[in-house]
Amino acid sequence: MLHDLAARTLRLMEPEAAHHLSLRALKAGLGPRDRGLGDPALSVRLAGMDLPNCIGLAAGYDKDAEVFNPMLAAGFGFVECGTVTPLSQAGNPGPRLFRLPRDRAVINRMGFNNGGLEDFARRLETPREGIVGANLGANKDATDRIGDYVTGLQRLWGRCDYFAINVSSPNTPGLRNLQARAALEELAGRLREAREALNRTRDYPLMLKVAPDLKDQEVADIVSVAAGYGLNGIIVSNTTVERPQDLRSSKRTETGGLSGAPLMSLSTRTLRRFHDANANAHLALIGAGGIASAEDIYAKVRAGACAVQLYTALVYSGPGLVRRLKRDLARRLRSDGFASIFEAKGAV
Repeated sequence: MLHDLAARTLRLMEPEAAHHLSLRALKAGLGPRDRGLGDPALSVRLAGMDLPNCIGLAAGYDKDAEVFNPMLAAGFGFVECGTVTPLSQAGNPGPRLFRLPRDRAVINRMGFNNGGLEDFARRLETPREGIVGANLGANKDATDRIGDYVTGLQRLWGRCDYFAINVSSPNTPGLRNLQARAALEELAGRLREAREALNRTRDYPLMLKVAPDLKDQEVADIVSVAAGYGLNGIIVSNTTVERPQDLRSSKRTETGGLSGAPLMSLSTRTLRRFHDANANAHLALIGAGGIASAEDIYAKVRAGACAVQLYTALVYSGPGLVRRLKRDLARRLRSDGFASIFEAKGAV
């Protein structure tokens, strides 16, 4: 309750200042701790990784790999840090982060602000207390954006548990063009070459993070390329550039990516389309976008996800949300006769 009260206090501050203050509090050891043993019904094997539960922290909160262990201690089954780019960059000018409280949503146009690959890699040398992934991006002014992803993979190989290739942020001009088949084949091919050269003792899963605003042919192409080039999974989805007509908050017209409750329906429909296209590809699917309740997680699992990620809901519900989600989800699974997440995945 104290941590949830602190979260409400943070919402009185300017959004980006509140974000930085929350990071400082976590680094000072003031974050929540979930001391429960965990419910085996929520454990899952994801692309060869054993997760204590299926609920992960999405990229965007811990951009510079500063608080992955405190967030694992708070109860997340896995944590994704980043987005990180080879060179540090300031991102887009502010203000660039906006709460939409009446819609339980956020709009951001951050632009991959981060401290760069070297500091990120150094922090990942800290012993990890669970599964930690690295979300890789490209610098805004890079002349070879695909080369930036390869550089990130090479530098962080062996320092994290999996990689997410972010080709879907709407806040770096032209980045989403990498989702087109020809560009994606070049990216996946170069990543495969780098991965094969690095894989001497242990391999690490590679996930592709995609946008929710995709046509059916684009979904089919992404699944085909990802499977054909040996990627392990797809994260569905990043933020949307669409604006639902029923948004009510005063900041609803700000440019950038929309996340939170209004994204739930769109991202889940897109997830189901990926699930349908994935019938013979056997890629792991992670559901993200709009999750704020156990019912939301359940909908993602029923749409084909074997794990989920959230971030925006923490802004409005506080860090105690994770423990509540795990409790409620386990109850819901059992009430429907499922002994595990695996049994519920993709069930109609």
